[in-house]
Amino acid sequence: MPEILAAVEQQTSPNPEWSVIWMHGLGADGYDFASIVPALQLPDTPGIRFVFPHAPMMPITCNNGYVMRAWYDIIRFDDINRHADEAGIQDSLTAIRALIARENERGIPCERIIIAGFSQGGAMAYTVGLTHPQKLAGIIALSTYIPSLALLASQQSAANRQTPVFAAHGDFDPVVPIQLGDLAKNHVASLGNPLEWYRYPIQHGVNDAEILAIGQWIKARLGA
Repeated sequence: MPEILAAVEQQTSPNPEWSVIWMHGLGADGYDFASIVPALQLPDTPGIRFVFPHAPMMPITCNNGYVMRAWYDIIRFDDINRHADEAGIQDSLTAIRALIARENERGIPCERIIIAGFSQGGAMAYTVGLTHPQKLAGIIALSTYIPSLALLASQQSAANRQTPVFAAHGDFDPVVPIQLGDLAKNHVASLGNPLEWYRYPIQHGVNDAEILAIGQWIKARLGA
């Protein structure tokens, strides 16, 4: 059993019945999105536990080996493509699955767990959500891409072929070009996953309209 990643946790009410595991972007940490919870305007019941894990520290090759929190190394950029370290993706996949297992131990079954992430964390959300062997409640992928189609294809889960996906991207994103977001959402749609796709006139981040849309999408999952 891998060591459980340290995380920031928030609950919308005592005795949560649902969980959202939300991964941050490259160089950030679990606090990056923790403040978003009240802005989602979620109901008091059923209660939701938000888990915002901290990625491990590692050198990032494309950033001259600078050490920062990351879910995997990025070896280089070619045009818009990111060449990711697949071994690192697999390590983070294992670590995030351990967080899912801990939620199971705390009484939250997989079908009431949403996997979310922004940027590199969103890349992990796609990877974890589409490969997890038990059905999950949903996937939230923000300003992101699929880091390894080969890894995804080799581990793709039949259990999550119909898992709904919320994907959003900024039209003017200079960090993860929207073309990468388009490619990812088209691939996910081709797998048969129900997908809601949103574009916003922003750069690499989220805005109020996007936060409200995420909240509405989560509420729809609670009532499904």
